[in-house]
Amino acid sequence: MLYSLTFWSEWRIRKQILSLGLGFPTGAPSSACEDMIPRHSGVQPQPSPAPYAILTSSRTFQPGQPVTVTIKGPGYRGVLLEARMGSSVNALGSWQSPPADTKFLECSGNRQGAVTHSNTNLKGNSTVYSWIPPTGTSSIYFMATVAQQRTVFWLNVKSDTLTQGTAGGIGLAAGVEPVLWAKAEVLILVTNLLITLMCSR
Repeated sequence: MLYSLTFWSEWRIRKQILSLGLGFPTGAPSSACEDMIPRHSGVQPQPSPAPYAILTSSRTFQPGQPVTVTIKGPGYRGVLLEARMGSSVNALGSWQSPPADTKFLECSGNRQGAVTHSNTNLKGNSTVYSWIPPTGTSSIYFMATVAQQRTVFWLNVKSDTLTQGTAGGIGLAAGVEPVLWAKAEVLILVTNLLITLMCSR
């Protein structure tokens, strides 16, 4: 009996040491849902600006209509991705089928409230996430923790804010400023007016 207890005690200690050494290679723990800090013992986030940007398929959203999300930048191995509103730490909406090498993470009581890595395989610009907006939300943004490796990660990688659009409205693609769209519309109107004047002469 004493031998059995000693064996299991040693096995548990070795398992804990191994876990500390590897971090969380199969995904972030649910305890990281709110602060999004990896539980990598003795490792601090990078102080430099993140080399990543979160891009979305639209700047507006409709409840129940998917929004695609990509993390642009160098390849990464670890990730925790959530949608949030204001200063709340609750994960909003739900994620659709996670892409390869990722999985759902239950956050805020929502089984599909976040996405995290399922292994340390390299993910990149071709990794596309799909998020379903909830009802009763006027604006959201996406927040991520991105890890290139266990000892190199960035916190608070944040997207632009998305607002709920009107039914049938057209969302603006990420990276396209509303001012540019307004200028384009004015240019089209002026061009049409000039054509009309020339044709009437």
